[in-house]
Amino acid sequence: MASLPLKASLMKFCSAEFDSIRAEFEATGDGRSAVLARAQVVDQVTRELYNIFIASRIEIRDDFCVVALGGYGRQELFPCSDVDLLFVSSRSGTQDECREPIGQFVRSLWDLRLRASQTCRTMDDCSVLHRDNLEFNVAMVDLRYVAGSEDLFFELHDIRLPRLLRKDGEILLANLTDMTRERHHKYGDTIFHLEPNIKEVPGGFRDFHVVRWLKIISGLESSGQWKSPTDIIPPRSAEAAGRAFEFLAATRCFLHYRQERDDNRLSYEPQDEAAGRGIGISFGRGVPSADWMRAYFRHARTISRLTSETMEEIQPGRLALYNMYRDWRSRVSNLDFSAVRGKIFLKLPPEGRDFAYLMRLFEFVARHGLEMSREAEHWVGQSLLAGLGSAQNYSEFWPQFCRILSLPHAIDVLRAMHRLGWLEELFPEFRAIDALVIRDFYHRYTVDEHSLLTVQNVCALRNADSEWERKFAEILAELEEPHLLLFALLFHDVGKGMDAENHIDGSLQAVEQVFTRIQVKKEDRQTIRFLIRRHLEMSVSFQHRDIFDPATVRHLMEIVGSHNRLKMLTLLTYADIKSVNPEALTPWKAEMLWTLYVATSNALARSLDSDRILSAEEAILAENGAASFEGKSALPEGAGKFLEGLPKRYLRIHSAEEIETHYRMAQGLFRNPVQTLLRNLDHYWELLILTLDRPRLFASLTGALTAWGMNIIAVEAFANSSRTVLDTFRFVDLFHTLDLNPSEQDRLQQTIHDVLTGRKSLEELMRGRIRPETRHTAGPKIPTRIRFDETSSTHSTLLELTTQDHPGLLYHISSLLFEHRCNIEVAAIDTQGRKAIDVLYLTIDGNKLSPADKQAIEDALLTTLR
Repeated sequence: MASLPLKASLMKFCSAEFDSIRAEFEATGDGRSAVLARAQVVDQVTRELYNIFIASRIEIRDDFCVVALGGYGRQELFPCSDVDLLFVSSRSGTQDECREPIGQFVRSLWDLRLRASQTCRTMDDCSVLHRDNLEFNVAMVDLRYVAGSEDLFFELHDIRLPRLLRKDGEILLANLTDMTRERHHKYGDTIFHLEPNIKEVPGGFRDFHVVRWLKIISGLESSGQWKSPTDIIPPRSAEAAGRAFEFLAATRCFLHYRQERDDNRLSYEPQDEAAGRGIGISFGRGVPSADWMRAYFRHARTISRLTSETMEEIQPGRLALYNMYRDWRSRVSNLDFSAVRGKIFLKLPPEGRDFAYLMRLFEFVARHGLEMSREAEHWVGQSLLAGLGSAQNYSEFWPQFCRILSLPHAIDVLRAMHRLGWLEELFPEFRAIDALVIRDFYHRYTVDEHSLLTVQNVCALRNADSEWERKFAEILAELEEPHLLLFALLFHDVGKGMDAENHIDGSLQAVEQVFTRIQVKKEDRQTIRFLIRRHLEMSVSFQHRDIFDPATVRHLMEIVGSHNRLKMLTLLTYADIKSVNPEALTPWKAEMLWTLYVATSNALARSLDSDRILSAEEAILAENGAASFEGKSALPEGAGKFLEGLPKRYLRIHSAEEIETHYRMAQGLFRNPVQTLLRNLDHYWELLILTLDRPRLFASLTGALTAWGMNIIAVEAFANSSRTVLDTFRFVDLFHTLDLNPSEQDRLQQTIHDVLTGRKSLEELMRGRIRPETRHTAGPKIPTRIRFDETSSTHSTLLELTTQDHPGLLYHISSLLFEHRCNIEVAAIDTQGRKAIDVLYLTIDGNKLSPADKQAIEDALLTTLR
């Protein structure tokens, strides 16, 4: 480095030195060396200016010093960063005497094209807590001597500042952690931005500084001693953190030189250029932009994790209440895991390979929302490296993974699995979108982060705050299988990283690979395929079509086919839009989505018996049309006759395999007049009854199930033109009779058979089973609402009934309707919490109900349900 010239040559000196530093960076890509060299040049310039303007004044030179702060104080002076200076004097009088020379000093720095940012303080100012400007106290942590009185500086550094931080360090720690969390929240609490501001986003330079500040302040607060630079980063993280710093330093230098201003936004064009030059990873050897950005995210993850660990490690005392709550949550230990201060520890980690143990750990996280300790995470990481096993060889993987997705903290475990590499290990298809940047000026996050955010936004509805969130939360609470929605969200955009004509086809190919590898049930496969295939449908409908046009609603109704699918597709659309960027789901979009959902839901409820299949030929054509976009196989020969008279909706909600099963059961009616099929669907049981229509059929079925203590939560009832009835009951086994005694499953079906064939009296079966007092439950009462609709069906009167659910409700309603000579043509029964929602299509002697009939039924229902 050239010897320091006189003031007249400072401009030439700075220009030559900074050009030399830039040339060295252009040749080597070493950002760390560049920022250190720039700080050293500014040190020389600062000292020279001090000698020119201040040292010559004998009356103040022993009472004054110049201190570097911020990046300049850390000797991390980037090409276009501010030069932060603190002018310190021992008394206020010196400040007045120095006003003019300090002004000349700072103007000279600006003349040299150095962006000076100065503040003047007395020693007393520097020794107290500034509650209205705590940032100043934090900035003091980076102080470094540059010029002036060394005695004054060391008094500040060794005595005044340690004394202040021993007294008020806790306040600064609390403020710093709060500001950091606010900044993280501003940037979506994620490192995976498509165009990150590498200084401010989580995992950026600012987080690196936060770690430094927290460590130094806590050290001074506890012991009054400054931490050595080597003690700031834990040894276990030092190597990875060092590489991350070098990458970010090189990248930020590159951005400043390229933009010629303090612009730290890593937009698409700079990404291409940095990747082409191998900035930070393989200088001089270009790499694809996607690979370069993956390297950035890997380093950002290192810094983000280090920041989180440091903030948790240094919890200010004001969080004592939180710590008490965390200790309370820790009372959930079991035989495998201990929960201590909100962290999960492994009691006796298995020595050999134990995939089941790993899955139990993931389920424990999802159930309780606790984080794994460092030791637990290390074991999980080592299990990955050791090739612990795969989901393919673990027969219970799919049921257990579904259980994990159904638990309150599913998103926490998914993020942990993603961070530790296990999400990609379990589902290799997910690697296609790992840290994948798809350049889209609407999306803000990488594809994998967007996918995880969709899951997070659905899970967050359980704690909804806003009015719109509470509306969509109601839908979530009504879902029968929310885990299938979350799984579809996880994979809905995987195709963006695959070689496919469009990303939906790619995503479907990916899940098919998952289906063949693990034992996913056929019904679950069908639902997941539907959600992925149709995940853009509602978004297109409400943003590009008139949602008040009946044709739009009818089109969507034909696609979804059932209330449950409509609910899942609505929530998928809500989460998908909300996860694009924080401003994407505007109140207008939320309102349009909700309006479309309500309109389609109402249309579904009022069209259960419309658009019936009129002939066998039409049945085959309709089924083939469904097969063309739902992946169904062809129907067996002869099934068309069975389908005649059924609503076309029947084809949309049942797979070809299910329809074939129903057809075979119908063929068996000649041998056995009551065909039943009982299935355990994990969260509830499903009973399918296929028989010929007869008086009081629906009431008999509901009564028999009620007599067995089953809580009916949903019913679908259909009949074809041959009067073959197909009723599907979903119910909860309140007393676990069928689970604990498998032989009772056959006995239940035999009871149904005996009641319908007259071998057993329903009245005898029901006697004493339902007591009036069982209807009364604690909590607010749900009012009974009854509405008749004559316009939604050409041949039936539609009864819409909403009331409070209680044991035996459906039996009482169906019995009352039988007493009034009503035949139930089609039924859709649903239960939402304690609210029963029944939609029944009624006829009397094949005709719609008269006004007198409707009034009599309404009066009787109100009396019964009062």
